[in-house]
Amino acid sequence: MNQKILKLENLIRFHTVFRQLHSLSNRRMLVQWSPVFSSAYPVWTTQLCFRPWQTDAIIGVALSQYRLLVTKKGERAQRSPLSSSKSKKEVEVWIGMTTEELARAMEKDIDCVYEALMNTAIDIDSLEAHSHLDEVWIKEVVKKMGMKLKWSKLKQDKVRENKDAVRRPQADPALLTPRSPVVTVMGHVDHGKTTLLDKLRKTQVAAMEAGGITQHIGAFLVSLPSGEKITFLDTPGHAAFSAMRARGAQVTDIVILVVAADDGVMKQTVESIEHAKDAQVPIILAVNKCDKTEADPEKVKKELLAHDVVCEDYGGDVQAVHISALTGDNLMALAEATIALAEMLELKADPSGPVEGTVIESFTDKGRGPVTTAIIQRGTLRKGSILVAGKSWAKVRLMFDENGKPIHEAYPSMPVGIVGWRDLPSAGDEILEVESESRAREVVNWRKHEQEQEKNKEDLKIIEEKRKEHQEAHRKAREKYGTLHWKERSFLKYQEKKEQKPLKKKEKEERDSNVLPIIIKGDVDGSVEAIVNIMDTYDASHECELQLVHFGVGDISENDVNLAETFHGVIYGFNVNAGNVIQKSATKKGVKIKLHKIIYRLIEDLQEELSSRLPCIVEEHPIGSLTSLKHHKDDISVIKTGMDCGLSLDEEKIEFKVGDEIVCYEEKEVPAKTSWDPGF
Repeated sequence: MNQKILKLENLIRFHTVFRQLHSLSNRRMLVQWSPVFSSAYPVWTTQLCFRPWQTDAIIGVALSQYRLLVTKKGERAQRSPLSSSKSKKEVEVWIGMTTEELARAMEKDIDCVYEALMNTAIDIDSLEAHSHLDEVWIKEVVKKMGMKLKWSKLKQDKVRENKDAVRRPQADPALLTPRSPVVTVMGHVDHGKTTLLDKLRKTQVAAMEAGGITQHIGAFLVSLPSGEKITFLDTPGHAAFSAMRARGAQVTDIVILVVAADDGVMKQTVESIEHAKDAQVPIILAVNKCDKTEADPEKVKKELLAHDVVCEDYGGDVQAVHISALTGDNLMALAEATIALAEMLELKADPSGPVEGTVIESFTDKGRGPVTTAIIQRGTLRKGSILVAGKSWAKVRLMFDENGKPIHEAYPSMPVGIVGWRDLPSAGDEILEVESESRAREVVNWRKHEQEQEKNKEDLKIIEEKRKEHQEAHRKAREKYGTLHWKERSFLKYQEKKEQKPLKKKEKEERDSNVLPIIIKGDVDGSVEAIVNIMDTYDASHECELQLVHFGVGDISENDVNLAETFHGVIYGFNVNAGNVIQKSATKKGVKIKLHKIIYRLIEDLQEELSSRLPCIVEEHPIGSLTSLKHHKDDISVIKTGMDCGLSLDEEKIEFKVGDEIVCYEEKEVPAKTSWDPGF
């Protein structure tokens, strides 16, 4: 374009110079028209004199007009390809983006996304701002908004480097030193496990346990007269604590299976055997209560044969010791059998390097905060060590033994209480020592990220399942209405909507009465875990829905009361307290607080609360209520079998037929009972 303008300018200027030269030759002549004959050919020549300012004006106008025309032509040429590309806005999207992220990418309000997804198979009511959208719905929204879709790889989650802490490789055998055995005592409820440990460690734990049942795992170090030490884990024998027994078996070297000689093999006995087998841990049989007259140790050994527990008397490798935990008979023989088996196993550990261990129990102490009971499996734990367990970390502030006495070091196989946790880890979590607090935070953040990624995958899976369900429902609806005229279709939809009447106040109250929201608070993590596991066995939702609103460790707080008030629920506390202020607040707000120290009492109370939510059952009770009885014309009070009589009833509309039986009864409302059986 510039070259064309330059050429035009040169031509015009050349022509102008010619005109100026011609005008100079006739400067003194008047402006006039005169014919001039050329030598080559005759033409009429105009002899017109132009002044310089007129020439500049003409050139300026011509150039400006030409530039304008050329510029517009160039703009039209450039505009034609751009107009097609700008017709649709390009939206950068990625797989798994949320509703809010899609709205932000389109620079639209989130309501636009909801509007675009209306009348589709997706459930709009369940769609929230943080809900992940499937690929098909992302395409649908962008298409309906008249925009162009562009998949972005940059927006996808980058693969983060694994920052987790792991156990060290196996140590050099030359560095290993002998360690004490970790022994778990297992068996059926009330077969004498706690009494046995009580005799071994010379403390009265059994007297402190409510109902004679050990409520949570305790870890104790027992020193024998011979100088050997044994770490005992006392796992509950109650049916509710199956998971805790399994956890005890995972950190133990030897299982002492306690079976009462007068009771034999029971349900929890078999369960304990299975836990020991799964953990590949050897068993020592302790036949307890042999001091009773009805004791039959041989019967116990024979019953165990059916479960592949073969004692030495029957050609197997399982040691059997007949004891009486109550009187203390033969307990030293049991301890010696344990030490002998430990020597055969050649138990050793590496006491150097970073600590490795397992959380046995965790709870919150009012003065100390989160506290864990742990078994050290490798290394030596000292004050100031930085530990990671699950999604929590700690800088060890205080350590104490099973008697609450502060200690400075904890070696392999030693049970220890640890204070200094930022959050409460779960029982069964692996404990690993790291080099610094920043490294501990890095590990915890990685584990939280990993958990979030797993949750996102599960959410996407659920969304996909829901999408398929709604697509199928939408397809069936289209098949149902597809062949109908639009008037018929509209009428049928109106009829269906009419049938879906909103619940009346009375109906809503009846529906809400069939729901029991509960809040569980316990003293330690293991106890809460056991109660929650019992909740998982609830199978009577058709009678009354059981909702677990919240569970946690620690005493009942004002927040628990507020939560129960919001959900119209009941608070159950296990081995925890509720202060006077909390009790008064709960009474004022109409919230029930039920405290228990025995787990099966808590479950019985829960069953009663569930039963109270059920409608009463109407039972018929036969009675006599005649107004008169006659034989012929005489009034009588008694009529014998085989004699005819006349009856007068207070109901006039009853019609009798030959062969009818007359039964008088009354209806009584009897409280219903829940069909849920937790198994004990």
